Amino acid sequence: MKLRIVTPATLAVALALTASACGGGGGTSAQPSGDGKSFEFWSFTGINQKASVEDYQKQNPGVQVKLTEVGSSVETAQALTTALAGGKVPDLVLIQGDDLPKFVQQPQNFHDLRPMGADKIKGDYLDWVMSQSTAAAGEIIGIPTDVGGMAVAYRTDLFKEAGLPTDREEVGKLWPTWDAFIETGKKYTAKTGKAFVDNAGTSVFYQAVNQGPQKYYDPSGNVVYSTSPQVKTAFDLGLKAIQAGITAKQSSFTDGWSASMGKDRFAVIAAPSWMLGAIRSNAPDTKGKWDIATIPGGAGNWGGSYLAIPKGAANPKAAWDYITKTQSPQAQLDHFADSGSLPTTPSVYKDPKLTGLKDPFFSDAPTGTIYTNSLLGLKPFRIGPDSSAIGQEFINAITNVEQGKGDPAQAWTTALANIKTAIGK
Repeated sequence: MKLRIVTPATLAVALALTASACGGGGGTSAQPSGDGKSFEFWSFTGINQKASVEDYQKQNPGVQVKLTEVGSSVETAQALTTALAGGKVPDLVLIQGDDLPKFVQQPQNFHDLRPMGADKIKGDYLDWVMSQSTAAAGEIIGIPTDVGGMAVAYRTDLFKEAGLPTDREEVGKLWPTWDAFIETGKKYTAKTGKAFVDNAGTSVFYQAVNQGPQKYYDPSGNVVYSTSPQVKTAFDLGLKAIQAGITAKQSSFTDGWSASMGKDRFAVIAAPSWMLGAIRSNAPDTKGKWDIATIPGGAGNWGGSYLAIPKGAANPKAAWDYITKTQSPQAQLDHFADSGSLPTTPSVYKDPKLTGLKDPFFSDAPTGTIYTNSLLGLKPFRIGPDSSAIGQEFINAITNVEQGKGDPAQAWTTALANIKTAIGK
């Protein structure tokens, strides 16, 4: 799913939780009994995994799931790394897409899901998504739960006040490119005196960098973040948005960002499919004031996660049952209708339940069509073992400039130096 900002305090909490074998915190029932039905599940926060677990338990009486929401997606991956090195591992874990490659490089730490039945169902999922959880020797260590087709959510009432069109088709025509998006923001801010977009790091840079055929790694797996034209162009767009004075300087997933969403502090936010739930929960009183338009550039993917079973799991069969019952094409379609998690199963992309879905919170936007269309023109890029760390440092550098703590002229150089320190290359 999403990239999350990590602080030393929250990371310490995640690691302490790991050391204590993940007791408490978000649990939905008692400890697994070892009866082959019950299991322990680690997830990250912010995606309401508890609702999915509760639905599963209702449909499977007698099964106990001990759910622990460890922290952000990055913190969950950190906690899993620590557990694999000698701690008590869960039976099932949710791993965000950018964090997955480093685990795929160590497939011996996970159950190969092929003997359990992954070979029979792998064709149900998008090829390029499934390939990311497949190791060099063919082991499948994860089943995809969702993808993050991209779009832009905007406030129709605020657009009307600024004299901008409010119809989603017309709004999409305002920004065929990111430069046009920034120019639209300048018009909005000049008219209203208010910020146009929440921030430059995730709503501009991180969207643009996720739209091309090559990101931080080339197709062969070589690190190219420092020489990739796609990355540099996206980074410069982030700085350009800051210099245009159109951002609210609210970093994604912070308390201030969540609070600002319902207080008219910005009119636009990058909205991959899973973001819609965050908007609903953070700004419930804005129902009917939002709509959804095409992302500049037309296509892209931000996010996506996988369910994996660590090798030391005490109840792997119970964990696999959860995977198969909650991630089938029909189940993913149901998840999308309930929560906006975009299916990774293309067989449902023409299902009337998806194509006909309209979201009343977002002015009856046809979310199924908008988000699947954003994937159709996507050219998948290689995700590497350090993609998450690389992306975080680029966002940090842009955020520092946005907050007045960094020099825009030195931001690129600073980001490259910090990345080299973080990953050693």
